[in-house]
Amino acid sequence: MTESQNPETIVLHAGYRSDETTNAVAVPIYQTTSYQFDSTEHASNLFGLKEFGNIYTRIMNPTNDVLEKRIAALEGGVASLALGSGQAASLFAIQNICHAGDNFVSSTDLYGGTWNLFSNTLSTMGIEVRYVDPADPEGFRNATDERTRCYYAETLPNPKLNVFPIKEVADIGRELGVPLIMDNTACPILCRPFDHGAAIIVYSTTKYIGGHGTSIGGLIVDGGNFDWEAQGDRFPMLNQPDPSYHGAVWTEAVKPLGPIAYIIKARVTLLRDIGAPMSPFNAFQFIQGLETLPLRMERHCENAAAVAQYLSSHDKVDHVIFPSMQSGELKRRADAYLKGGYGALVGFELKGGLEAGRKFIDALKLFYHVANIGDARSLAIHPASTTHSQLTPEDQLATGVSDSYVRLSIGIEHIDDIVADLSQALEAA
Repeated sequence: MTESQNPETIVLHAGYRSDETTNAVAVPIYQTTSYQFDSTEHASNLFGLKEFGNIYTRIMNPTNDVLEKRIAALEGGVASLALGSGQAASLFAIQNICHAGDNFVSSTDLYGGTWNLFSNTLSTMGIEVRYVDPADPEGFRNATDERTRCYYAETLPNPKLNVFPIKEVADIGRELGVPLIMDNTACPILCRPFDHGAAIIVYSTTKYIGGHGTSIGGLIVDGGNFDWEAQGDRFPMLNQPDPSYHGAVWTEAVKPLGPIAYIIKARVTLLRDIGAPMSPFNAFQFIQGLETLPLRMERHCENAAAVAQYLSSHDKVDHVIFPSMQSGELKRRADAYLKGGYGALVGFELKGGLEAGRKFIDALKLFYHVANIGDARSLAIHPASTTHSQLTPEDQLATGVSDSYVRLSIGIEHIDDIVADLSQALEAA
């Protein structure tokens, strides 16, 4: 097949045509733990990275491989790694280049679970997070020192919904030799962070990529566009002998295979040692989700824009948070980085505060009250009492959460039915 740059074609064809043994068109589920080696030499070559192939499903699997290739092609990257959850993807993305004594700079505009991971769990490992308000990209420069290994941010932060200044921060990072890691979970198809200078992309595939609320998973995508070797002192884990892999220097060991040192190290050290693989069955589910992702994102965005417009004129709503309704620099960023729609997340604050928010949630009939986003069906939640409840009140406000804030993940149902449910729930609030 001729190579295509169009996402509608990539999600159906990249990385797989048919099964070599059976000619099956659908990607098989390789539900196996292990793989037969051709010989002792073959096994030795695989373990020594002299050739690539399947060793053990904790590290790689043929079904997962198709998903990885398809996502890498969709994002314009060189390779990717499928993991057991989006949280595992965020953790591995940082740990792959940070160890005890290092630091990284993160946007304050984060999903609550990521904030907890960075502030609490990583701190017990001796890795320091430095939070910066992305309203001023120069804050990232000011927070950087010689032990800063990366920057981290969400393209469309959940739940704040202020689009991140990708190019502005990526440019600062390139100048200082620091890569930008972008969580693009809320914006597949709509944004390609590599086009704006990001070095690594992470996804919770649980959300829009899966699209049906059936499977948990995550992905790391390597852009192949960051020169790790040129920044040798800043990245000792890639440029110095790795005692966990026979003293391999990753930027040298995989050089004949292309600019994939970062993603290979993540696979053969972190995934091998920590063990957070995506199951082949879930990879199959995500491949199915990918096939309709471009179409679903169109409807998600169309419905979300209509919901935001409806809520903005309702007398019980104090404020609506949606990228197209922002102004100034925030609107410029939304227009610059989101193409084809402004996403499917809509936030709003009720005039009645916390109690009104509870009444609204409890009155919903079509919307599901769940801790998730990105389903084909519409979802709603009150973040202050759920997803962000472990954060202090000050940290909640920093991430965009107030007591009266409600977050909607708009599905692909008929817009009239979505609005009707919102209308009756608002009357109950």
